Amino acid sequence: MRAYGLPSGIGIATLVCVASVSAADLKAEAAAEVRYTLPTTEFALANGLRVIVREDHRAPTVMQMLFYKAGSLDELSGTTGVAHVLEHMMFRGTQQVGPGEFSRRVAALGGSENAFTMQDCTAYFTRIEKSHLPDIMELEADRMHNLALTRETFDREIRVVMEERRLSVEDKPEALLAEALRATAYSASPARWPVIGWQDDLHHMTWLDARAWYERWYAPNNALLVVAGDVDPASVRAQAERWFGAIPARPLPLRKPQNEPPQHGLKRIVLKASVSVPRVTLAFKTVPLEENPTAKHDAYALSVLAAVLDGYPNARLEKHLVREQRLADGVDASYSMVARGPQLFTLSALPAQGKSVKELEAALRSELKKIAQNGVGAEELQRVKTQLYAARVYERDSVFSQVMEMGLTEMAGHSWRTIEHMDEALNAVTAQEVQAVAARYFTDDQLTVATLVPQPVRSVTHLKNLTQKN
Repeated sequence: MRAYGLPSGIGIATLVCVASVSAADLKAEAAAEVRYTLPTTEFALANGLRVIVREDHRAPTVMQMLFYKAGSLDELSGTTGVAHVLEHMMFRGTQQVGPGEFSRRVAALGGSENAFTMQDCTAYFTRIEKSHLPDIMELEADRMHNLALTRETFDREIRVVMEERRLSVEDKPEALLAEALRATAYSASPARWPVIGWQDDLHHMTWLDARAWYERWYAPNNALLVVAGDVDPASVRAQAERWFGAIPARPLPLRKPQNEPPQHGLKRIVLKASVSVPRVTLAFKTVPLEENPTAKHDAYALSVLAAVLDGYPNARLEKHLVREQRLADGVDASYSMVARGPQLFTLSALPAQGKSVKELEAALRSELKKIAQNGVGAEELQRVKTQLYAARVYERDSVFSQVMEMGLTEMAGHSWRTIEHMDEALNAVTAQEVQAVAARYFTDDQLTVATLVPQPVRSVTHLKNLTQKN
């Protein structure tokens, strides 16, 4: 609840493994037909609030998700994590609804609700039986402009957030490694700090910081309302006008570019932690999907390349490093092209018993070098693109995923209408384009290597002895 990251398994996954190619083909074709027939309506209110309505009448429920285009990329050094803190405060009451009352009312109506913060945006969502859509729309509109943010409620909630950071990051060496990697890879971009914020920034944050963030970004002209399910667009429009229409638009801050300077040479970081198994992660700076033609083509090719490496059970990394060479107990590759900020293409692996992270790093880089030098065969490329397409289509089976895909695409600066084009563009990627991006991006001048080094794990008995001595 109030998670700072994208809830597991619900994002626009670049890589989702499926088990059967032939079954995938058949289901993908069927799902694609469904997707293309789902009517979708878009309109805007006079105050700038944009609304997208997706009709999916399979069940008498509705999903409402309100996106604010304000995430950790919009924060400043010294107040990192404020976007996520404000997300927590949005559940602490308004001038009309008491602390925690939002969640209690939704539960009483038989619904469920949650929220998440990302680099690109912050979003609040509710799933409920369709006749209660006006009720949750009223609640959501109320906290858009009536939040009761006080010093007392903030002081309580900031302790909850700091504890969340301790549990989700500081007590998890893998999360600490990922955090340290981003802080090392980037030197100017806000992508270098964690979405949940640095602990010291949270410690010094005040209720006025959260208030300023709310007043700066929480306006109808900086929001997108996506409603999907068993709904009628005309009715949704009438309700949106009723509850959101009177909220005034506000001037929004100018977003200044914070572009990364060129990197000169490989960066490396070592993190020592009480773990039993080491880990190595290679992160290459790449580009997200942008209007620039070169960046756009590269983003599609990088997505296919990620699938070549780790897009299905028999993909290259699993096949070569885990099953054949027995160098690794686990490997993965990750890249997301739909994003507002800079993107990393990462390879991560756990060495098998008796193997070193040095051997594993060399093997990972060797796999990339093979693709840069030799490319990908036609049969393999077609198999990978089929799996990638099937994964994207399957993800749209749920109403929730449809809302997420449309909303996050919009938050990244693209129209939801381009989603089908993205599928077509991914299917059109050639072997030459995959080979070209492998050669262009997988160089030492784009690379940061992070290594997790195990330290002796102190036993409970040892810790008890230390306590008794003290």
